[in-house]
Amino acid sequence: MARRAVQVGINNYKSIGDLNGCLNDVTNVRGILKGLLGFTNEEIRVLTDDRATKANILDRLNWLVKGAKSGDYLVFHYSGHGSQIRDRQGDELSDSLDELICPWDMDWNAGTYITDDDLNKIFTTLPAGVLLEVYLDSCNSGTGLRVLDLGRPSELGPPHPTLNRYIEPPVDLLARFEGEEDQLKRKKLLAGATRAPVHHILWAGCMDNQTCADAFIDGSYNGAFSYYFCKVMRETGNRLSRAEVLSRVRSALKKGNYTQTPQLETEATTRSARFATPEKGTTARGAGKA
Repeated sequence: MARRAVQVGINNYKSIGDLNGCLNDVTNVRGILKGLLGFTNEEIRVLTDDRATKANILDRLNWLVKGAKSGDYLVFHYSGHGSQIRDRQGDELSDSLDELICPWDMDWNAGTYITDDDLNKIFTTLPAGVLLEVYLDSCNSGTGLRVLDLGRPSELGPPHPTLNRYIEPPVDLLARFEGEEDQLKRKKLLAGATRAPVHHILWAGCMDNQTCADAFIDGSYNGAFSYYFCKVMRETGNRLSRAEVLSRVRSALKKGNYTQTPQLETEATTRSARFATPEKGTTARGAGKA
């Protein structure tokens, strides 16, 4: 079984609001990949800050899927801003919203964002039997127009701002569907890919009408979802099913007074299965700090 992973984390954006915890998310999740899931340095490609342009992210994703065969295990982890845009088919506006992630060079006018359609175009090329696991610690807000009160986790020390990982579209784009929000259908990332004969697993840091927190936890900034996901994985040593991990992460976030509910989208058999384990003969490495 071949393993490959692409990780993207962006704290310092070119022209939109910066974040604080995304690079720590990359480090923590990378520790899980190496320490518990059997990945090597050579099998993980990492893009951070100004290297995480749209072109570079798409290039690494094409590397991720190229030559994949049945039985391979692929991972895409993104930590940064997320948003949505009214779906456009040709010159006509359709009745749905595209979810999107924001590269370092995010620009609404230049189109330097990555939509669900972009991801589906890449991931639907995978042959049957490939296991693809996607982690998105970004906002995929269903309403798209509200910033929720993320609360203050109990373990925080002195006050630090908890940031919102949602980028609101500019006024001219919002005006195109003003007053129609309740009638619009939301297209989730990987929605098309999940219909392919491939095992696609999507971990979303929140529901589609919520935002993800970029929060100061245990002495450093982290994405709240990534932090608690890594914490649960480290404490349980990859002995739980995905559904059990999800339940524990949700409980931890609730206990910390976060108003985000992580989602796990996959078929029932995969939900009840454990994560991939290192192949026989490989040595688990340290799982990193979370």
